[in-house]
Amino acid sequence: MKDFIIRAIFFLFGLIILTFGVSLTIVADLGAGAWDAVNVGLKNKIGFTVGTWVIVIGTILIITNALLAKEKLEIFAFVTIFIIGGFVDFWIEIVMDSWELTALVTRIPLLAIGIVSIAMGVALYIQPKLPLNPIDNFMVSMQKRFDQLDLKKSKTLTESLAFVIALVLGGPIGIGTIIILLFIGPAIQYFDPKAHKLFSAIIPKS
Repeated sequence: MKDFIIRAIFFLFGLIILTFGVSLTIVADLGAGAWDAVNVGLKNKIGFTVGTWVIVIGTILIITNALLAKEKLEIFAFVTIFIIGGFVDFWIEIVMDSWELTALVTRIPLLAIGIVSIAMGVALYIQPKLPLNPIDNFMVSMQKRFDQLDLKKSKTLTESLAFVIALVLGGPIGIGTIIILLFIGPAIQYFDPKAHKLFSAIIPKS
């Protein structure tokens, strides 16, 4: 029970950092990450919040992946997407709502911090082996399914797919999207062993 509590805290901490980074890349307004561009595009066209669309798209992915893999629904994955969607709205709608960013001198650093935060968050929250964000679960599944793919290549591949979808939906694609597409995979690959070392120090048997 103690181990599970520690895993849950580690997991939640990673998600908080991840959603903070996602929100920074969105408010920087230089082009959102590919999957986030899909959510923002849906928000702009239909309404509701970005976090709401995170939950909707996540739900669709969970169901679709289960049908394609002919497996049962990963029920606890719904908890993950509700946490992610809730924190994205917390950061964007409450914490960052009053931010007025017009100068590149402030927006570029926010984008950079956002990318680093996303990579750190992903590397941290995948360690406890609790249900992943469906998007990251796709990344990890690809990496496990194809031996020639590491996390870096797998993340870049899945982000490229989302990039095409975002273009079709008219999401906020920009130079920031390209930067995220190129650097998020290598950044996760960089932080993953460090996060694993930290997690193993907390729970040695992991």
